[in-house]
Amino acid sequence: MRVGIAHHFGWAVAVVASSSEQVVDRRRIDLVEPGVPVAPVHGLSHSSAVLSDDEVVALVARVRASSARAVASALDDLPGPIVSMSLRAWPPDFPADVATQRKVPYEARADSVMYRQVLAEAARERGWEVHLFEARDVQSRAVALAGNVLDAPRAVFGAPWGKDHRMAFAATILANRLATPGQSSG
Repeated sequence: MRVGIAHHFGWAVAVVASSSEQVVDRRRIDLVEPGVPVAPVHGLSHSSAVLSDDEVVALVARVRASSARAVASALDDLPGPIVSMSLRAWPPDFPADVATQRKVPYEARADSVMYRQVLAEAARERGWEVHLFEARDVQSRAVALAGNVLDAPRAVFGAPWGKDHRMAFAATILANRLATPGQSSG
């Protein structure tokens, strides 16, 4: 089975699909523990709190550790066996330095990239392949490969089945159709 992720600040939609491209599970998962800030870099740019770079580094480390625990727990609860995770791609040269991340244009994307990196690390720790997709074309590429199947699971599962579900499901189809066994993309 393959899991596709459509993430947001602190949470994500996870769609698990079989090798026959049937959705077997869909759920909302937490990407951070309760009470932990969901946007340690971007959220500060809209806050009155002025933190030093060292304080933000410590905050990001705390949020990242919380995210690693929350993600591990959420992934452990998914039906398996899972062989891959698909995530929205991020720039491979995205700066790791928090001081740089606090500056435009990075501050608006830093937290999102952190969550995707935590998800990818957790997948690799489980021995799963990691596939990256572009949100702008993942659905059209999946439809080109599999036909217009992205809304079919709604008939089985009912609501909610929205944009995030379709995107995550489309990502599992791409991973299933385009993956070379034993390789990771990204």
